Amino acid sequence: MAHATSQGPKLLHGFKRPTRFEKGLGAELPEAYKKFWREWKLTKPAAVHYIPKEGEWERDDITGEIKPIQDQALPLIDVPEANEGIWGGEAIVKGFQKRNPHKRRVPHFWVPVLKRSVVHSQVLDQYISTVVTERTLNLIHECQGFDHYLLKNPACDLRSTLAFKLKRKILVALLNGCPDLSGNPAEQKRILNEYKKYLEAYTPEEIDWYGLTYQEALRKLQAQIRAENPIVPHKVEFRLKLIEQLKNAGIKEAGGVEEGKGDETEALQLDSPSTNWLSKINPFGKKQET
Repeated sequence: MAHATSQGPKLLHGFKRPTRFEKGLGAELPEAYKKFWREWKLTKPAAVHYIPKEGEWERDDITGEIKPIQDQALPLIDVPEANEGIWGGEAIVKGFQKRNPHKRRVPHFWVPVLKRSVVHSQVLDQYISTVVTERTLNLIHECQGFDHYLLKNPACDLRSTLAFKLKRKILVALLNGCPDLSGNPAEQKRILNEYKKYLEAYTPEEIDWYGLTYQEALRKLQAQIRAENPIVPHKVEFRLKLIEQLKNAGIKEAGGVEEGKGDETEALQLDSPSTNWLSKINPFGKKQET
């Protein structure tokens, strides 16, 4: 019965499957990355392939019938090639097409028109050649610059890992004072005054985690855990314990073994004539002939 389990109240409305941030290593991800994930996956993107309608009801102009407005976004297909360019929120649309009124409809894919263009980043002081769409160029002109386009639009509208990486790189450059423009102090000051307003929405930790995919975030977290808790091989640990026991036993030769040296140095010290005392306590060593 539901009331006999620890999660009985939750089962009243169905079993809730744990999310990727509630189990495993994903539960240890910082809130800074979860904020980016909500901006990317859980925020409703701007309408691109349809015209949204306001309100809940509409009247047919011909019949006068009142119908509810079904403002549903079209399901989009994100292909790997879209992450190598900046498509301006566009993607592949899958649907059906009635090519002949007397025949059955057939599946059809609507693919955006792609072109290669060059964009300029004032903050990074670089020209970038990438694949874009006509909508991307129009949005860049509307935002008055490529940097403004990336910094103004959320991740759900960019829809490209390349755009995420560039946006993160721009934010890091602004946070560090635009080091690429250090040779031109006047231009550096102008760029900082123009773009520093975008840093108000992010903390340094959020910028550090911005633009990473889920797998990249897990690898970054694992690297941080390894750096904080380095793995010490058992042979090194056991060697240090043995040296400490020998020192406590009062064997003066044990003080000649330095703990900070590597394996090869310690091996040479153990094989030297000054450390022949080890052969005396080795029960399997050969006896010296008299």
